Amino acid sequence: MRYILNPGKTEDLLYTASVNCMTDAESAYLQMRLVYDQFAKDHFNSPPPLQGKGSVKAIHYIQSFSPDDNVTPELAHKIAKAFLRKAFGDDVQAVIATHVDKDHLHSHIIINSYSLSGQKYYANRQSLKRIREISDGVCKAFGIDIHPNLTGKGKSINYKEWEHKKNGTSWKQQIRDEIDCLIPTISSLDELLQELEEYGYEIKRGKYISIRAPGQERFVRTKTLGDEYTEDSLNTRIRYRDVGTGNTPEQTANSKLQAAYVAIIGDIRILAVQRKKVPRKRIVTAEYSAENDLDVYKLSAQLSVISKENIQSIGDLQGRITKLRADYEKQRVAVNDLIDEYNNSLADIKKAESLYKRITDQKEKLLQIRQRHDVYCDIAKTYGEISKGDYISNLVEEEKQRKAQTNKKKPHR
Repeated sequence: MRYILNPGKTEDLLYTASVNCMTDAESAYLQMRLVYDQFAKDHFNSPPPLQGKGSVKAIHYIQSFSPDDNVTPELAHKIAKAFLRKAFGDDVQAVIATHVDKDHLHSHIIINSYSLSGQKYYANRQSLKRIREISDGVCKAFGIDIHPNLTGKGKSINYKEWEHKKNGTSWKQQIRDEIDCLIPTISSLDELLQELEEYGYEIKRGKYISIRAPGQERFVRTKTLGDEYTEDSLNTRIRYRDVGTGNTPEQTANSKLQAAYVAIIGDIRILAVQRKKVPRKRIVTAEYSAENDLDVYKLSAQLSVISKENIQSIGDLQGRITKLRADYEKQRVAVNDLIDEYNNSLADIKKAESLYKRITDQKEKLLQIRQRHDVYCDIAKTYGEISKGDYISNLVEEEKQRKAQTNKKKPHR
């Protein structure tokens, strides 16, 4: 809500509105939280579980127009408000912000997942189809034509696509650049996808992650952006960006676990030099080499963690994972208790402020536990592949399949 209520994007908040809550981000958040907490079996600001997905607290829609539509900011904002009422009724709790700082006007609409009467709103494929039909109907009622390229008919291209072609860039490159800029600032893949959504990108999670840029016609799978953008590669780039140097540590292997890693890193470096593995780059702007290979870097970073934290065996590692899970759940319960206490003390400003600071601190500890848990689990998974002899064979097989796929795409002579 802070992002969509940016004065620089909304003519000093001229094109903003709200329903059943205030229009500033902090007040809207607090009022949505009160409604959510009343009807949900969860807290609006409770931390997510360590495993599985947390509950959906709010839903974010973006309603976009082409420059060819000749839609004024006033009309775009009016359409967003009409759409909201038509789609969700009078007891929805929502914030609307129409952004006018780009050639393609677009309205952000954030709704509480519970209405004032306790109705639960869902965001899934079926509900999205219904929402799009309502949006199209409202636009048509205001005299806006629905573009063929948005309904799957015809071959028209919109302004953004034309602009990219004119400048010699592509949608895929735009998405790569955005991801590369965000990776140094976030701590998880989920956070990366959330940030992309805040910048107006649409995300689909399934067997593969797919992304669509604002104004883009079709979704693209991240794996088609390059080997540095598959889900595994993105997780590695994020998870280990502050760990290790990407080079094999110069040290003696003090355990069977460390010895296995030292040996496998040497083998992967040879594969990288001989071009017998997929050339995934750690630093995407640099030339590919064994020193700039993401798989080498990941293994080296994991070995650095094993050495630094004196992990002696896989049994030792599994014991630490079990303890971290227990610590996380205990901490999560403690945070939820603090949230309850905070909700009951809002009349006492000083006490509420103190509790809010404690909640923020405890959430930061939760994040640290989660990050360490994810690293340990990744090491356990990798060692399992190493000990079974699958790690090298999987890399070699992956490269064979990649080359076979590339040869299929080459035209026959």
